[in-house]
Amino acid sequence: MVVYVEALTSKVAGRILERVHLRSPFVLRSVTPPLDAIAGQTVRGVRRLGKRIVLAFDAELFLVVHLMIAGRLRWRDTGAKLGLGPKIVQATFEFADGTLFLTEAGSKKRAWIRLVSGEAALAALDPGGVEPLDIDLETFRAALTRDSHTLKRALTDPHLFSGIGNAYSDEILHTARLSPLKLTRSLTTEEVTRLYDATRATLLVWIDRLRRHADGGFPEKVTAFRDEMAVHGKFKQPCPVCGAPVQRIVYATNECNYCATCQTNGRRLADRALSRLLKEDWPRGIDEV
Repeated sequence: MVVYVEALTSKVAGRILERVHLRSPFVLRSVTPPLDAIAGQTVRGVRRLGKRIVLAFDAELFLVVHLMIAGRLRWRDTGAKLGLGPKIVQATFEFADGTLFLTEAGSKKRAWIRLVSGEAALAALDPGGVEPLDIDLETFRAALTRDSHTLKRALTDPHLFSGIGNAYSDEILHTARLSPLKLTRSLTTEEVTRLYDATRATLLVWIDRLRRHADGGFPEKVTAFRDEMAVHGKFKQPCPVCGAPVQRIVYATNECNYCATCQTNGRRLADRALSRLLKEDWPRGIDEV
């Protein structure tokens, strides 16, 4: 999201949005004010609101874009082809020198846009989580231990922490050498400090990497699975620290990846579906795999 905001600022800030065209009526989740109210207006700024991207216009009008899991933003200069199937395009935003495309692959259309009026209406869309890179250790500790949750759930809860997704939570916990299922209120002072440092270090490293991948242009290959990642999306592949095979827990449409040797003292965490099926045959330790 940080790199998207930087790229959008470069491409559209200070420029007039000439036309907005909805390719899918389901992507628009607001009625008032009407979407065409921003046609012909200048983009006054671009900001991030958690995992939402906000384009600000005059008269306190804000276009809010939430990409969810499969949504992507793509920029094409005027006259250039998109190079993708038209069915994935949900909306287009036309400027004099190019077009911003909102695309979403897959059948589950979750990405959305809203046009809201006023800072209060915009603030109502903010889940309220603290920014991990803008807080000190004590603020981090307070957010983390507000309720008793697993570390995985706490880090990905937008009401607690802003902008940490499924992929980066896996990488953070691996760096911190902590189990994703450890309860937040059971952490020692040293473990909280370790998690705080790992969170900041991981996010800063990946922001820098993604900036370098974009190379001053618009991010194209936006994915939650990258070769440089230590554990996320690396099921059965060797941990870069110890060489043990990376494990996973599958739940709903997500999965949690971790190294049993580095994070759980060699213990495999029970997968809700598979461990119930195998019962006593479920391998408890990494040496049984």
